[in-house]
Amino acid sequence: MTRFAARALAVLAAAAAVSLPAVAAPVQTGHIEAELVARDAGVTPGGTVHVALRQKIQKGWHTYWRNSGDSGEATQISWTLPAGWTAGEIVWAPPSRQPTGPLMNYGYKGEVLLPVAITAPKSARPGDTITLKAAASFLVCEDICVPEDAVLTLDLPVVAAAPQPDARWGAAVAKALDAAPKPAGLTATFSKAQGGLKLAVTGAPLKGVDQSQAYFYPFKGTVIDHAKPQAIERGPEGLTLSLTPGYDFTQGTPPAALDGVLSVGGEAYELTAAEGPPPTGSSGLGAPPAKAPAPAAGASLGLALAFLYALLGGLVLNLMPCVFPILAMKATSLAGHAHEQAAARAQGLAFLAGVLATFLALAGVLIAIRAGGSAVGWGFQLQSPVVVAGLALLMLAVALNLSGLFEVGTSLQGVGTGLASKQGLAGAFFTGALAVVVAAPCTAPFMGPALGWALTQSAPVALAVFLGLGLGFAAPFTLAAFAPGLLAKLPKPGPWMETFKKLMAFPMYGAAAWLVWVLTVQAGEMGLARVLAAAVVLALAAWVLGLAQRRQATGGEPVTLAVTGAVLALGAFVLALVPAYSVATSGSAEAAPGSIPEAVYSPEAVAEARAAGKPVFVNFTAAWCVTCQVNEKVAFATAEAAQAFERTGAVYLKADWTRKDAVIAAELARHGRAGVPLYLVYGLKNPDPVILPQFLTPAMVAKALDKARSS
Repeated sequence: MTRFAARALAVLAAAAAVSLPAVAAPVQTGHIEAELVARDAGVTPGGTVHVALRQKIQKGWHTYWRNSGDSGEATQISWTLPAGWTAGEIVWAPPSRQPTGPLMNYGYKGEVLLPVAITAPKSARPGDTITLKAAASFLVCEDICVPEDAVLTLDLPVVAAAPQPDARWGAAVAKALDAAPKPAGLTATFSKAQGGLKLAVTGAPLKGVDQSQAYFYPFKGTVIDHAKPQAIERGPEGLTLSLTPGYDFTQGTPPAALDGVLSVGGEAYELTAAEGPPPTGSSGLGAPPAKAPAPAAGASLGLALAFLYALLGGLVLNLMPCVFPILAMKATSLAGHAHEQAAARAQGLAFLAGVLATFLALAGVLIAIRAGGSAVGWGFQLQSPVVVAGLALLMLAVALNLSGLFEVGTSLQGVGTGLASKQGLAGAFFTGALAVVVAAPCTAPFMGPALGWALTQSAPVALAVFLGLGLGFAAPFTLAAFAPGLLAKLPKPGPWMETFKKLMAFPMYGAAAWLVWVLTVQAGEMGLARVLAAAVVLALAAWVLGLAQRRQATGGEPVTLAVTGAVLALGAFVLALVPAYSVATSGSAEAAPGSIPEAVYSPEAVAEARAAGKPVFVNFTAAWCVTCQVNEKVAFATAEAAQAFERTGAVYLKADWTRKDAVIAAELARHGRAGVPLYLVYGLKNPDPVILPQFLTPAMVAKALDKARSS
């Protein structure tokens, strides 16, 4: 061969090497098609080429980011390279949120490329082809999680000149590198305030972009509570995120800095936040906080529809069993004012004011508690044994008053002379407030979606929805007070009203007994004994106060007896508060088993039952939820329901929210609910549960289970 021919062949070989693509072989791991792909068709001696681990993930499944969130495990790569070759760290693609029950995880769906920089030694010889080998391990999850592995190889030529991009994968790897989060000159600080964390970020990339979906993904899994929403405050120069502290802040060692990725406006940026005051302009004064994304179940609701739902729910709430005792008080008041139209209207408006004030007050407390990071929902106050004990004693005091043991204000027989008095209006206001307190455990139709949506919105919007609920609840009584024709049909005041008043005491005794039963579920036998002792002391104080009032009426030592009665009554309430407080520290009692075998709810229990090929029925309930207890008797404690569970092999899980439970609260929120009851039925195939109505029958339960067995 001549020297010219040899040179020609060398040139041709070099040209071929430049255009020769990197060769890889895809591997099927079960739920992932994995392979190594390169940005360039070769690498020069001493040069660097980005080789990506490509994952094509089966539909409905996902893998995990470097911080997997509440559960899961990040993808890992172990490289086997020729001598002198080195591999860098994974360049992680921006993650997306992967909610799983009450947990929030971070990862990828569909297709994702994770590039790694591979550097060749200077001693690499052009014309050689080297083999890159990587052992990749994945945790891939749907409703269940499966660890999968793959050993992947890529043949890569060493070239003398700068290589061309790989014909097939070059553009895709380059796009993945461009999209990867990078520092962008953002200034960030974090601060602890009111039990939470404030992450404030400013910088040019945040100006003029949509910040409504901003989200912070921390690199470390223990610095925040991933499942909690991240409220957004927008400012002229940036934004502030409200985060819920994680283990490191609550029990461990607080970090000196928060590192992670900020996703905003369709871009992702790396940032490091040091502890300190917010940068200027991170959140504008008076700028409305951006709401977190609403759960899917309430995503279609806007303010107008949510307000309408709340209005209708408030109307229906008057028909719920928990409100029956207060309906008795309403009826007593209405009968006393039937033939004094001006006074009746004033009473109606006072009742309306009491309802609205109490609804908005409860809503404000609920919003404030949730903003502080606690997972609570409608009826939250009855998760406290202290509140339940106090309400039971209050209902008993109202019943004793209606029974005539003591008087508050004017008697019914003299009501005609004092209808418009301050005491009368105060009584109507109190009746409205008490009606809301007693109605709080109930969730009527239309209420659930409305309140679930409202609690994902800003405070003014949420309060507007609760205002609609209050208007609907107060409407029947208030409108009746403005209906002269209806009032004229009622009997005129007379001695019969005193009898009617005493009769109406018994629903209040029933309400007190129900609350005491709720307390037994929360605090057991000792809690029951203590609150009953407090009830006896309270009844004694009421009798002494009534005795003082009667002595005063007959002219006997009015001042001394009145003061004595008042002191004894105050002492009774103080004595009542002591056992009520001790109730809160008592252990909860075990619920009696029903005719259907049941287990305690947890997301793991749902996943385990579904993995075993069984339908799952989840009952979100509470002892203080009257609707729940009615369904327990009417729908579940029946032979038809028990036979349906046995026939279908369904697993019955009970999520008891009688006392606070963050896992249950998060699951309720995920389905757009702020309270109980909620009934979910999981089929064998469909990953999404079917939500049943709030009022159940045995036939509805059986039909849902039969359908779940085949879906």
